[in-house]
Amino acid sequence: MKIVGSYVSPYVRKVLACLHLKGLAFEIDPITPFYGNDDFARLSPLRRIPVLIDGDLVLTDSSVICAYLDEAYPGAPLLPADPKARARARWLEEYADTRLGDLFIWGLFYQKFVHPVVWGEPGDQARIDRTLNRDLPAALDYLEGELPAEGWLFEEFGLADIAIATFFRNGAYVDFEVDASRWPRTAAFVARALAHEAFAVTLPFERVQLGTDPKGRRQALLAAGAPLTAETMATREPRRGVMAL
Repeated sequence: MKIVGSYVSPYVRKVLACLHLKGLAFEIDPITPFYGNDDFARLSPLRRIPVLIDGDLVLTDSSVICAYLDEAYPGAPLLPADPKARARARWLEEYADTRLGDLFIWGLFYQKFVHPVVWGEPGDQARIDRTLNRDLPAALDYLEGELPAEGWLFEEFGLADIAIATFFRNGAYVDFEVDASRWPRTAAFVARALAHEAFAVTLPFERVQLGTDPKGRRQALLAAGAPLTAETMATREPRRGVMAL
């Protein structure tokens, strides 16, 4: 089984955490969409990550990938058994992928990190301000009413917990921290979830990826013990186009 996509992507991190819970081995080509070659574009026509390759099957959406993993490899279920709880878990995953993705990735991480690092230009400060001052507080108000004071959303740590928490690590990379005095449940939940082994196991590779120039990144990840594929779909220079993290 192979995964194509950067360790720093919240959507890739989500899939890797689910693979860890399932105990499934994989290799990874840790590219960002901006550096994907023509082979990557053929596999992922929207130039999105992650891509999962399992034999002759290719999937390019994190929610579809996680659903496939849960159905094809039923050990350690990612969703609760009760139909109502499963439906709620799917909704929370969708909310995270769409709303938290828009806020944390396009509103903050892309503007504050990707723009200057990849494109050498400043991000949209007006969008950053709108995200921090209006849109993200509204999302945190919603989460504060949904997240448990202790433990996990559905008894066992699973997909819904992963889908929500993954975005907060990207927030931390651009200096966002949940105000625990205003959103205590959310702050405590995020801290618990990101400390879980399913997330902690990839954190060293994320740090290498963030702290290394793209031209030396693959060798640095190999030296750190990352399970890389033998070949990569990365280009030397970034490409603009239809892409997402």
